[in-house]
Amino acid sequence: MTEPQSMTGGLSPLEFRQTLGRFASGVTIITAADGQERRGMTASAFVSVSLQPPLILVSVDNRAQMHALLSRPEVTHFGVSVLSAAQRHLSDHFAGRPGPEELVPWFEHEGLPLIGGAVAQLVCRKHEVIPAGDHTLYLGFVDYSRYTDDDPLVYFRGQYHELG
Repeated sequence: MTEPQSMTGGLSPLEFRQTLGRFASGVTIITAADGQERRGMTASAFVSVSLQPPLILVSVDNRAQMHALLSRPEVTHFGVSVLSAAQRHLSDHFAGRPGPEELVPWFEHEGLPLIGGAVAQLVCRKHEVIPAGDHTLYLGFVDYSRYTDDDPLVYFRGQYHELG
């Protein structure tokens, strides 16, 4: 049996970010609401966890407004919208470079805000909350989904790309 390694040392945050930037990913907007407040956050840290039961995971920075919203016990669901190649402006909008709010194609599914025109949308019930360093992992049980065959927006080495 091996001894657990210490969590000190390791790569610098910049080196870690540069290395993981070589992993191409789709771009998602995580959404949630609490009464009249609706929020969105750009996230590429999204992963499918299980087919049976249908589980996904998103990673949210502990300093993010989305973390504060998802931490509330009354917020039981969150949305995930996978952006299309034509929605780069929405990724920027929800990553802290906001454009006009009226350009956000909000729509609701049973009271939960989602992004219209996205390649895929998921409605997730908070299943488990896992502290993980400077982030929190939100495991979501997928209650609803819909999708299109449009091309996704791709993020690689700190830049947006399109398929083909």
